[in-house]
Amino acid sequence: MYPFKYHKAATVRGAVAILKKAEEPKLLAGGQTLIPTMKQRLASPKALVDLAGAGLSGIEQKGRTIVIGAMTTHAEVANSPVVQAAIPALAKLAGHIGDPQVRHRGTIGGSIANNDPAADYPAALMALGATVHTNKRKLAAEEFFAGLFSTALDEDEIVTKVAFPVPGKAGYVKFPNPASRYAIVGVFVAKKGRAVRVAVTGAGSDGVFRHEAMEEALGKRFNPKSLDGIATPAGNLNGDIHASADYRAHLIGVIAKRAVAAAA
Repeated sequence: MYPFKYHKAATVRGAVAILKKAEEPKLLAGGQTLIPTMKQRLASPKALVDLAGAGLSGIEQKGRTIVIGAMTTHAEVANSPVVQAAIPALAKLAGHIGDPQVRHRGTIGGSIANNDPAADYPAALMALGATVHTNKRKLAAEEFFAGLFSTALDEDEIVTKVAFPVPGKAGYVKFPNPASRYAIVGVFVAKKGRAVRVAVTGAGSDGVFRHEAMEEALGKRFNPKSLDGIATPAGNLNGDIHASADYRAHLIGVIAKRAVAAAA
């Protein structure tokens, strides 16, 4: 690990001020990705701005919306009675991220800002139609995620909270890597009224994506059998040592049916 200066921000405004003044700064949320990459010398920021004291954690329900602060840990989301009652699929998703140590340190804001193509939360945001709030603006999930490890965030922009509309039904199932627990394929299905949204993580060569053919079929009849015969082209999918693109294409169909069954 290379030397760096450590700053602990007391407010979001204070964090932004440090970002503007510090040399080559990086924001530190849970540190579950940044710290390991720094240890391996794959990342070498000259300053870290810790958001732990910036007042960005907490969960509350506002009408038919669940609002989760950016520094809320995965364990807090998983164990929240509010989330469990309103969007149990989201609580289940959070409860199966990594291991207990990761869940008690990793945060929802850090996860989505990193936008790992195999992370779980991006699928939830896309399927539930969530809105990402920053210190500058509000972004729909489709606007926020911009490709592998890329988002629409500016250099001095900080995720402050995520707002999730409460669906009528929702389900998330993933086929995890047995070591990392990252999704080789994960599918989040959400139904609100007659509208259905299906988001796939772990498989896309450009990160999380919505599966329009499945959405159309499930919009007509919300049943796992409605997905029979719907193939996912392998051309735009990842292939690596864990699973080929063709295998991931097959898994999407299998996992999607399980997600629909879980939602129902």
